Amino acid sequence: MEKIPLTRAGFDKLDAELKHLKTVERPTIIRAISDAREHGDLSENAEYHSAKEKQSFIEGRVKELEGVISLADVIDVSKLSGAIKFGAHVTLVDEDTDVETTYQVVGEYEADIENGRLNMKSPIARALIGKEEGDSVEVRTPGGVKSYEILSIVFN
Repeated sequence: MEKIPLTRAGFDKLDAELKHLKTVERPTIIRAISDAREHGDLSENAEYHSAKEKQSFIEGRVKELEGVISLADVIDVSKLSGAIKFGAHVTLVDEDTDVETTYQVVGEYEADIENGRLNMKSPIARALIGKEEGDSVEVRTPGGVKSYEILSIVFN
């Protein structure tokens, strides 16, 4: 199976979520199912069905996280330098609007565009990979072609 690249922070976040699901959420839902069973007829027991549905979600997420963690390739981005690659913090300026934006290029399991973590498989990240400070890149987006200049690349 293919290794999944993660930053140390991304790995730690997924590991913490897994531990929380196993030590807090799982026991809580087991108690909720037990309590709901005590209310009698399960076929018309909304609490029971809701708890079972939540249990199914929790168990699915646990399996997903265990799989990701088992295949994780934790990359120490502080030891990287040079052109844009996984882990880079990239500051861009939109050449049309002069708006500056900073992203970190990360894997799909830690991507969060609202917090500046860009999936390395996204169109913007694919256009940036391999580029250097001062380069201009054009990115095809659903809204049309956008042009950016790379202001800085930092690995930390």
